[in-house]
Amino acid sequence: MDAFYASVEQLDHPEWRGKPLVVGGNAARGVVAAASYEARKFGVYSAMSSVLAARKCPQLIFAPARFDRYREISGQIREIFYEYTDLVEPLSLDEAFMDVTENKKGLKSAILIAKQIRQKIKERTGLNASAGVSYNKFLAKTASDLNKPNGQAVILPEEAEAFLEKLPIKKFFGIGKVTAEKMSGLGIHNGKDLKQFSLQYLTRKFGKSGIHYFNIVRGIHLSEVQPHRIRKSLSAENTFEKDLIDFDALLAELRKIYDELIKRIKKSGIKGRTVTLKIKYADFTQQTRSKTQEQYPEESQIWEIAQELLAQEPFEKSIRLLGLGISNLNITEEHQHFGEQLRIPFDAK
Repeated sequence: MDAFYASVEQLDHPEWRGKPLVVGGNAARGVVAAASYEARKFGVYSAMSSVLAARKCPQLIFAPARFDRYREISGQIREIFYEYTDLVEPLSLDEAFMDVTENKKGLKSAILIAKQIRQKIKERTGLNASAGVSYNKFLAKTASDLNKPNGQAVILPEEAEAFLEKLPIKKFFGIGKVTAEKMSGLGIHNGKDLKQFSLQYLTRKFGKSGIHYFNIVRGIHLSEVQPHRIRKSLSAENTFEKDLIDFDALLAELRKIYDELIKRIKKSGIKGRTVTLKIKYADFTQQTRSKTQEQYPEESQIWEIAQELLAQEPFEKSIRLLGLGISNLNITEEHQHFGEQLRIPFDAK
């Protein structure tokens, strides 16, 4: 979807259409979750601090996030996908992979399917979508960004390697800012540069990811569309109105975050053996503290661990955000295959 959250707000608020708008934060605090295309013209993008965004665009409109509404429309869009195939792998509320090799419409052209889906999304929701079509997930994702907004692109098998050689390294799906900067330091600025390095060299420099980089620049990506992705963690977090350093104030905020996490745990039925506290400081540096139990902790134990992690060491810098999450979940393949070890009540009479 094109600038999904921001587009939904402009759809529901006609007075905001054609104006620079962001979802999340306000002029004094927070982080931009999504930016409209009008806002992007001013250099405002998602993950930017709201203060900097307001500085770049003084007339910027800040809209509070309404995730229930975004989920509602996301559900409508996903229903359209299922009209064509059950092989749908959601990446987020506004993006998904689809395998349409064999589809419910019996259509032979993936390009035609993408066009039909985009048209149906527009008719049923009023929103624009872009699509990428190719023979693997990496190339389809890369293609989806080529003709945004409201467009689509195809990368044919015979075109893939030549296309990737010209592609700037920062536009490779899965290569983030830090990795792109590291590659730049090694003289890798585009696909052609990346292709010059051996598998051994890339593995030495980037570990297992080096194998992935070696393959994708040659148009090789064997990951199948996975309709049922296994969740790896569950969490909740909050950015504070003002930076905090007082322990009691932080504890009070952590309790609110814990309460939200427990709501999500109850709704999902998920349990996790590892409890993690996420700390983001006022200077945007980040730290995590974790503790893993042999058994899945109960609600009260999660709160005890959360307090323990918060008190683990004193804070020397003020904090802008806390998050609390669980991982090592009971829905992993290990759990499915081996089950959960029973707890024996040794203290029973």
